Amino acid sequence: MDTPVTTEDVNLFRNTVLDHYRTHGRRLPWRETRDPYAILVSEIMLQQTQVDRVREKYLEFLAVFPTLRDLAQAELSRVLSVWQGLGYNRRAVSLQQCARVVLERFHGTLPREVVELESLPGIGPYTARAVAAFAFDVATPFIETNIRSVFIQHFFPDRDLVRDADILPLVGLTLDRDDPRRWYYALMDYGAHLKRGRANPGRKSAHHVRQSPFRGSNREQRSLILRSILAEPGVTRSRLEQELRLEAALLARNLEQLEKEGFIREESDRLWIA
Repeated sequence: MDTPVTTEDVNLFRNTVLDHYRTHGRRLPWRETRDPYAILVSEIMLQQTQVDRVREKYLEFLAVFPTLRDLAQAELSRVLSVWQGLGYNRRAVSLQQCARVVLERFHGTLPREVVELESLPGIGPYTARAVAAFAFDVATPFIETNIRSVFIQHFFPDRDLVRDADILPLVGLTLDRDDPRRWYYALMDYGAHLKRGRANPGRKSAHHVRQSPFRGSNREQRSLILRSILAEPGVTRSRLEQELRLEAALLARNLEQLEKEGFIREESDRLWIA
């Protein structure tokens, strides 16, 4: 921001966000719990995935794996089967690996410190801070796509290519340190509201990237391969090639990558979930 932010600016901003939240705040199942494990599941699911797609899958996943220990001890094939429909299957693998590390290193209790959360598989800077805020009321600044839109709209209305480095100090300045959980929910809901308008403020971010289409992408091919192996454990390469109508070279490359990433294993030309 080009001019200093005054106390009056901060108060006006907070009132705008909270007024919207009081009237239009979303009721979401992961907001009804204080269970750190359930909140972690929601945050992993919400990565690059719309809220409406996550809502039902979240409840289904927790019904099958109600505790961190249940998830850690499950067969990967079961985890991936329940995850189907969310995409980015790597997140499911990372989530299970995270559960296992928490059992081994933290005696089954998810840590509250951001540094320790970041040390877990699949948890980056944003997810660590979000879990800390929503599960443990740790007041630490972080940015995600909806939060970014709110700050650009209010503090950088006439600028393009706004950097997160410019936004983060304002997130810290306006943060409700007494109730960070409620404040971040309010920011996210207001940001979602702004993005439904004619011009999404997030497009003025220097970090804005338009997501490539899923249909026809290699991500879709990987998803189809995994789905086929889940449906028919022990399927052969030749049958997969015939069923999915994939070129042999493309199928071989994806199978090799999936095996490296720990999704599948191959025994005597037959494919199984690892």
